Amino acid sequence: MLYPSIDSLLEKIDSKYSLVSVAAKRARIMQIEKNERLPKYVSYKYVGKALEEIDGGVLTYRIANRAETMEE
Repeated sequence: MLYPSIDSLLEKIDSKYSLVSVAAKRARIMQIEKNERLPKYVSYKYVGKALEEIDGGVLTYRIANRAETMEE
């Protein structure tokens, strides 16, 4: 059985696409900056650690307005 489960992750982030995007982006940041937000992880891979952060409520996301992305 995988930890964290997909059901518990989809309670935090409502779509699988968004879940994958957030986890992948966080995994890249963790790999470059070596910063971890939880005291202990079950996973040793960065994507697994990112999913644990999402499940733990430490990592969230927001949807940017189209106007915000056009300005940047």
